[in-house]
Amino acid sequence: MRWEGQRESENVEDARGSSGAGFGGGMFGGMSGRQVAFHGGWGSLILILLISVIFHVNPLQLLQQAPQGPPGANQPGFNPGMAQRGAIDPAHEKLVHFVKVVLADTEDVWDAQFRRMRKEYRKPTLVLFSGQYTSACGFADAAMGPFYCPEDEKVYVDLSFYDELARRFHAPGDFAQAYVIAHEIGHHVQKLLGIEEQVSALRRRSSKRESNELSVRLELQADFLAGVWAHDAQRVKDILEPGDLEEAINAATAIGDDRLQKQAQGFVVPDSFTHGTSAQRVKWFRKGFETGDINQGDTFSAEDL
Repeated sequence: MRWEGQRESENVEDARGSSGAGFGGGMFGGMSGRQVAFHGGWGSLILILLISVIFHVNPLQLLQQAPQGPPGANQPGFNPGMAQRGAIDPAHEKLVHFVKVVLADTEDVWDAQFRRMRKEYRKPTLVLFSGQYTSACGFADAAMGPFYCPEDEKVYVDLSFYDELARRFHAPGDFAQAYVIAHEIGHHVQKLLGIEEQVSALRRRSSKRESNELSVRLELQADFLAGVWAHDAQRVKDILEPGDLEEAINAATAIGDDRLQKQAQGFVVPDSFTHGTSAQRVKWFRKGFETGDINQGDTFSAEDL
């Protein structure tokens, strides 16, 4: 991916090594549309998969038993500022510049897209943290991976997630990393367009199975929007190098619900899917990339996901 020397976004907070004090508390764990649960949550699935493989535990049981916050979070006097401090890895400094460039690219693309819709694109903030942190959507740690919080319109990223993505899930490459960020920015686009709020309201009134299906459609649309970003960034800035598109597709394949469940327990439970199969994630990313047309991304009306 051609990115060096490009504009870097100023909307980045580097909180690595800090405690995260100053953010409000909240729940962590569950499947509420306005909680950390999954406006991202890539790393939480990875961690649960690894634990289930090592200890031969059903990953669905781990999801149901997930704690609602850090130890003591629900006890009187708990201070979010006491969360574990993470160390800053000097090896990640080049990656910090990369993340800022990708965020700037998303700003340029979505600012132009929103102007065409006669709307204003409100730029999100990307927070870099290490170890553990407390967002407006609740407590988070490195195992969660990147996620978007609609409450404060911020994307939270622990850069160590990319090491896990490459090493354990064999999805390396800078464009795979860019796809992850673009997916989370896709959730921000959904927030600005009112989609996230509508889906959250529907999920609160739905059964578990119906709620999961709505979550899948929301996530697949975020994949589509990541593809739209890639389309426009390539058209305007010619960012892609040979093999880049394959990197993003490889990453989307690696985190499909069916693939994760198959690796963890040897079988899949479609009604429990919350993000979509590998094939679905690739399909919608490709559709966004090939069309570049935001109007083609209505996953909620699509009969064939």
